[in-house]
Amino acid sequence: MKNKVKFLREEKNMTQNELAEKSGLSLRTIQRIEAGSILKGFTLKTIAEALETDLENLIFKKENIQIERAKLINLSVLSGLIIPFGSVIFPLILSYKTKDATNKELGKQIVSLQIILSLLLSVLMIASPFIQKSFVLKFPLFIIPLIAILSLKLLIVILNGISLNQKQDLAIKLKNNFL
Repeated sequence: MKNKVKFLREEKNMTQNELAEKSGLSLRTIQRIEAGSILKGFTLKTIAEALETDLENLIFKKENIQIERAKLINLSVLSGLIIPFGSVIFPLILSYKTKDATNKELGKQIVSLQIILSLLLSVLMIASPFIQKSFVLKFPLFIIPLIAILSLKLLIVILNGISLNQKQDLAIKLKNNFL
């Protein structure tokens, strides 16, 4: 915070006194802000106007957590569209080879959900011939759960990818992680 205000002030070739006069704030307030006091409300707006900058340039943002590995784990789920159980195997390998705790936890959440979906798909695939035979259907019934679950997996990967980019967290995850 202090570096931003000081940097912007020095960029405009202003002294602390000049910034105080232009903003209508006291010199002591300017000194406190540059020393690290958090800007809020009126003071934030006043300083932004005096430095002719947007409010966003003065607001302290949380340090971005590096979640690139979690994004890769999320994308590796797509291998399950081609390889049976690939949506579990590849993300699981990537998760356990990850050193960073945040990425590892996100990876475990991704894998947990994929395990549930893969088990559900397996049960439906096993049950579909029996259901088809009992209802004497000519249409291969196994295609319906296959397409439905694979589409659901694709949708989850897309939504989680968007959420990882914007919020650095998963949009769709289980309440209780069992890994």
